[in-house]
Amino acid sequence: MYFVKKRFEISAAHKLDLCYESKCTNVHGHNWIITVECKSRDLNKDGMVTDFTHIKQMVMEKLDHAYINDVLNVNPTAENIAKWIVDHVPNCWRCEVQESEGNSAAYEKD
Repeated sequence: MYFVKKRFEISAAHKLDLCYESKCTNVHGHNWIITVECKSRDLNKDGMVTDFTHIKQMVMEKLDHAYINDVLNVNPTAENIAKWIVDHVPNCWRCEVQESEGNSAAYEKD
């Protein structure tokens, strides 16, 4: 099994729909650190699992400098952002989304 990991930063805004009072229900932004992990038994014709540049482009073109509520069809928590990335990046099996120093969430396929 081959593995690749790409780490990069995006800047975007969101607001959360919560069942309790929180300042996060207001529109606000973060500089998220995204770590995308892909794997494959076989390499593609270029000798790669997935090109690092393509991983970054796929996420950046949809989420960077975006209002994430308009992109995701679910509450845009760090957990849901991580799952959305896993679902949209080829060969991705795990993603970690760091929202701020000390706060991160991850999603991985079973």
